[in-house]
Amino acid sequence: MVDVLVVGGGIAGTAAALALRKAGADVAVHEAHPDSGDDIGAFLTLAGNGMTALAQFGADAEVARHGFALTAMRVSDAGGAELATSPLGHPGDPLSRYRCLRRAALCRALRTEARRQGIPVHQGRRLSTAVERADGVTAAFADGSTATADLLVGADGLGSAVRPLIDPATVPRRYAGQNVFYGYATRADPPHEPERIEMIRGSGSSFGYAVSPEGETSWFARLPGPELSAAAIGGAAPGHWRRHLLEALAADATPAAAIVAATDGPAMVTNAYDLPVGGVWHTRRMVVIGDAAHAASPATGQGASMALEDAVVLAKALRDADGTAAALAAYDRRRRDLVEGNTRRSAQLTRSPAGRPPPDRPSTTGDRPPDRHIAWDEPLPLG
Repeated sequence: MVDVLVVGGGIAGTAAALALRKAGADVAVHEAHPDSGDDIGAFLTLAGNGMTALAQFGADAEVARHGFALTAMRVSDAGGAELATSPLGHPGDPLSRYRCLRRAALCRALRTEARRQGIPVHQGRRLSTAVERADGVTAAFADGSTATADLLVGADGLGSAVRPLIDPATVPRRYAGQNVFYGYATRADPPHEPERIEMIRGSGSSFGYAVSPEGETSWFARLPGPELSAAAIGGAAPGHWRRHLLEALAADATPAAAIVAATDGPAMVTNAYDLPVGGVWHTRRMVVIGDAAHAASPATGQGASMALEDAVVLAKALRDADGTAAALAAYDRRRRDLVEGNTRRSAQLTRSPAGRPPPDRPSTTGDRPPDRHIAWDEPLPLG
């Protein structure tokens, strides 16, 4: 049995622990935050390929209890005219449906399943360093504790502490050129259909919203602009970012400005980042997955789903390969082209005015079939 130490207790790390447990590994999760580490409020759309990945290690039913299904997407322009309406997923296949849910809810669902399976999750374990030997790897944490395993999985996000241990020449995250705003409105009543996400290609923004069965509108906006400092984000006066966003949206004849104006609480803001493609993902005893390996800007909406697929492919590689080194090489081969293609595509959409795709690339859904290598019962090709 392979002994695995997972650094990071978010979406990628908890999913990896679940998939690795199913593959027969003895696994424990070490999370830097002293509590749950939940995001303070961001939501996401989990794509069909993400739901399919969850099903491979039995977490799809627990996750499906949270949020609501999305089965269609409508795209409109700055004047409110419809450009396209298309289905999301496939009729009759619940796993192919998108789900709109809060990131914290997805994390909680995965942790619930991890607890049910008896997977230990250690809070307050911030990684300081790790030393790799021929027979294993030892992690040292800021609280003075250590842990030794056959394999260390870095699932600690964009600011990964594991990535530079694997690749000392790693390039830091780069600003993708957009500020991302999001919030929730219970007092808005925008045009919508059940289970449909609305995407608006505004004159100077990309805006999206979906209305839950209970009537809450979850929305996001992406605006080009300079990178915001932590002080600017955290020190802004109440209502500052709402006013800034309303000024950017007011010129368009769409529901976007009214949704923001009706938002409960503040309009939250962050920066869009990604990682340059081509980095080193693994040594013989350490590997990175999810955003720690291949963070993309949010334009394609595939971040969480890609991380869930990573978890399954890594677990299958360890199950099927002859030794850890061979498994990590197989994981790299099977995932790299796909995820780096998503990074490039997302960067291309981010650079385009208001997130518009080039003329020969009309889709902005980020929808795609699951990685063909994630079906649990099929052997993973190792060559």
